[in-house]
Amino acid sequence: MRPTARVPARRRLLATVLAACLAALGLALAPPQQATVHAAARASEGVLLVDNGDPAKRITLVLLGDGYTAAELPRYRTEAATVWQALTAVEPFRTYQHLFDVRRVDVVSARSGLRAGSPLGMHFGCEGIARLLCADADAVSRRAGGSGGPQYLIALANSSAYGGEGGDATTTLAAGSPDAARILQHEMGHTVGGLGDEYDSAPGAPAEHAPGYPNLGSADEATMREQRQKWWRWLGATDPSGGAVGAYLSANGLYRPTRDSIMRTLGGVYNLPSREAIIESIYRQVGPVDRVDPAPGTADGRPMLRVRPVQLVGPRRIEVTWQVDGRPAPAAAVGEDSLDTARLELTPGQWTLVCATVRDTTPWLRDESFRAARMTSTVSWSLHG
Repeated sequence: MRPTARVPARRRLLATVLAACLAALGLALAPPQQATVHAAARASEGVLLVDNGDPAKRITLVLLGDGYTAAELPRYRTEAATVWQALTAVEPFRTYQHLFDVRRVDVVSARSGLRAGSPLGMHFGCEGIARLLCADADAVSRRAGGSGGPQYLIALANSSAYGGEGGDATTTLAAGSPDAARILQHEMGHTVGGLGDEYDSAPGAPAEHAPGYPNLGSADEATMREQRQKWWRWLGATDPSGGAVGAYLSANGLYRPTRDSIMRTLGGVYNLPSREAIIESIYRQVGPVDRVDPAPGTADGRPMLRVRPVQLVGPRRIEVTWQVDGRPAPAAAVGEDSLDTARLELTPGQWTLVCATVRDTTPWLRDESFRAARMTSTVSWSLHG
């Protein structure tokens, strides 16, 4: 529909009503966003193991192997499948697994095992640490290809030794190790959450290593609370690892949130500050809205408006709240994730604004400014009476 001379005034009116919709929900009016059309096709390389939806709205985990001959590819594929099983066995990855797609790329090596000249250049002993497993990041990236959205690369080594590495866009894992699943859970804490090691022998003076890690600090509990540093919002909370969140001093001079966690002992759980960091990292890359129908904007006729949030695993759902001209929508018009505009009483000749606000209300996050900015999304339609 082409604009008429009255459109600017109508836009001003609708902008005012939209601001009222958001203000009633405790949100600020965000700059208008253009609707996007996903045009990027899924990468042709590899096999899509887990398809949770549009890759532009998902984080893709790309699995690649190094040191596997053609005859060993069946074993590689089995080991690759266990990566996703291991990751979704722990929270918060279990609850938020539908925000990920998983793609496997089969890389054939001429010789079995990690040898000089292997396709991904994987080798142990990085930085003088025997168990630290490195890969040629450029080679991994070239083989991985693109996905049309954010992605993490996981390089699997054909090795039964103990080892791995996390912390950037590429995570490595000795896939044949008996501890592979638990190593992967720990390393993905580094990669996705930007977490630091909490064990006593982890290197680093506080001034050099604490500031960048959400789960490591140089201040004790009293100072943290007083100065509102690090995980101060969580202090005193009962943690799934057992005990309460506090500031526990490690032998390396750094404080950690809990006595134990997956970043301290393999096979544990992520403590609450670490869960929050992982969730925040996920929502910096993707949003809570999966699909909207019809597209936001002017809606012709009296359509059914539908907003599908990303589905969570477990009993909790992402919340959808409907408003009409800044007031709660009539209950008779609201469905689970929809609003029937035929049930609204529209004033003939006037415009009505319908807002749907999608918000993740997880209790695993206490930074409400982040929730409002990245875990809440509002879409709107204008209807003519």
